[in-house]
Formats: sequence, C-alpha cells, structure tokens
Amino acid sequence: MFSNFNGGILEAKVKDMLISSERVAHVQVANNLEHALLVLTKSGYTAIPVLDPMYKLQGLISTPVILDSIMGLQRIEFEELENKKVSEVMKTDIPRLFSGDQIKKGLEMLIDHPFVCVEDEDGVFEGIITRRAILKELEKQL
Repeated sequence: MFSNFNGGILEAKVKDMLISSERVAHVQVANNLEHALLVLTKSGYTAIPVLDPMYKLQGLISTPVILDSIMGLQRIEFEELENKKVSEVMKTDIPRLFSGDQIKKGLEMLIDHPFVCVEDEDGVFEGIITRRAILKELEKQL
C-alpha cells in the first residue's frame, strides 16, 4: 500500500492510504432513507458518505441517524423511510481530509472515527482512509 513511501508512517500522505471512491458505498443527497438503509444493510457498514450529483461530499448517513429520525412517540414510523430524504437527516459536521494531507492529521481524526472521508480541493469525494488500514500498515512496520 505504501509503494511510493520511503519514510515513517507519519510522513506518508493520505493519498498513500486512500481507499478509492469507486470502492466505497455511498448515497446521494436526494435518495430517500429507505434506499440509504438498504445500502447500509447490504454493505455491512454503519455509516457511509453522502454525495451531491457532482460527487461533492455533503456529509455522512448512518443507521442510528436513520432509526432516530423515524422514531415516533409511540411507535417506529417505518413509512417515513420512503418520505424522508437523506439530506434531511444526514450529519454535515464531519471530519474531512485532503489527499495531500499528512497521515498524522488523519491519525488524529481516526482516534474518534473508524474512517475519514477524503476530498480534493474542490470538495469532490476521492475516497476514505480507515483506522484498520493504518493499523495494518503500522503493524507491518513494527
């Protein structure tokens, strides 16, 4: 994974550890919550990126956020899965990295998050870096 990398792990760039956007499950802001829950369930992830039609990163959607949004006072309102859009409930205050950032910056964010989204200078989603991938690389170097 670090083929272009000669120094220590902290000197690496985020792009050296990037899981490409083509390999990352995501949803669009206009999708309904039913579609988002289906993608989350089929992928096995608990959270995925939300992109706009130009593939710019807008936020994250997660199973707990979806379930919380359909909780009524007396019952779970499953019909709301069809009616509500991802854009209505997604988290927009999320950690973000640029592909040119140092891995050290990503490590700081990965303490509290299992993955961090990576975007280019224009906000276009490039992929993610994961805690697992960094720990695996660190294990190789020990």
